[in-house]
Amino acid sequence: MSQNLKRKSGRRTQNVEELLAAVREIASQPEAYPEARFVLDIISTGLKFTRDRPERGDLKMLTQAFKELRYGFKVFAPYRSVRKVAVFGSARTPKEEPAYEQAYAFANSMIKIGWMVVTGAGPGIMEAAQGGAGRAKSFGVNIRLPFESEANPVIADDPKLIHFKYFFTRKVVFVKETDAIALFPGGFGTLDEAYESLTLIQTGKSELLPLVFIDHEGSDYWQQWQHHNEKYLRDLGYIDPNDLSLFHLTDSIETATAIIRKFYSNYHSSRYLFERLVLRLHRPVTDALLDELNADFSDILKEGRFERVECHEYEAIDEPETSELHRLGFWFDRKSLGRLRLLVDRLNDEV
Repeated sequence: MSQNLKRKSGRRTQNVEELLAAVREIASQPEAYPEARFVLDIISTGLKFTRDRPERGDLKMLTQAFKELRYGFKVFAPYRSVRKVAVFGSARTPKEEPAYEQAYAFANSMIKIGWMVVTGAGPGIMEAAQGGAGRAKSFGVNIRLPFESEANPVIADDPKLIHFKYFFTRKVVFVKETDAIALFPGGFGTLDEAYESLTLIQTGKSELLPLVFIDHEGSDYWQQWQHHNEKYLRDLGYIDPNDLSLFHLTDSIETATAIIRKFYSNYHSSRYLFERLVLRLHRPVTDALLDELNADFSDILKEGRFERVECHEYEAIDEPETSELHRLGFWFDRKSLGRLRLLVDRLNDEV
């Protein structure tokens, strides 16, 4: 065996020994590693996968995807308490276009209310939004492509810039780490992001969040898109009419900012607890409002009624920052997401 092969074999043996030592340490001290069971599940699944004798390409894809997600979560972790808006739009929008100016102004308006901005880190609309937000208030979630893959100068080399090989890992991070989505005119990628975001919300795979489609004055890009949705999706029965409540169209930066801000004026977040959906709120639900909700939104209940509930011990452990919030609990049918959005709007109208 050559010296190079011996060194590589020795390194592999050392790596395996280090892994086994780490597993033994975690397993022997569960109190020191409160989430140890999840880490051990990851390791166990990986070992089972090797027994399946997967193709080399499958192993490489799985490994790369896991690395990308781990690193993405690590970069965002220190900023989890700060609300963030994802901005999508064409990478080919020139600086002199009104849409570019709109994206810049929108991002600037969002940082003024304390938010941060996340884009794909490319040129066009993405560069405009990051220019409006500034480097300190920006994240870049870049995708490696044969073209248009260089990060824009605003976010280039910033610690908050993440490079992804796969679109699916990039989309997971986009949706998981943002609290609102703003879309400007764009091509296939922009429309893909629009419909995927809507699908995740419509199917309950993502938390409710505000989606705003922003045109500039004189443009009907999103109005024509909306016309298609109404004529070919709603009117043909491919979506529920209430699904159109999941998003808003506007050509006003002030309106777009106000829609996003209002969404969180009373509503904070949600969580399922033993199949019951719990909405966390900044203000308590009054008796009068509770009666109205039970009268007007009983169609989205699988059973029972809307009720004020207390913070569950699981929430206090997992999300202690929400423990002082007020709560509304109910047995949601898990399909009427458009109506659920209208219910959240009703709660926010109480502010």
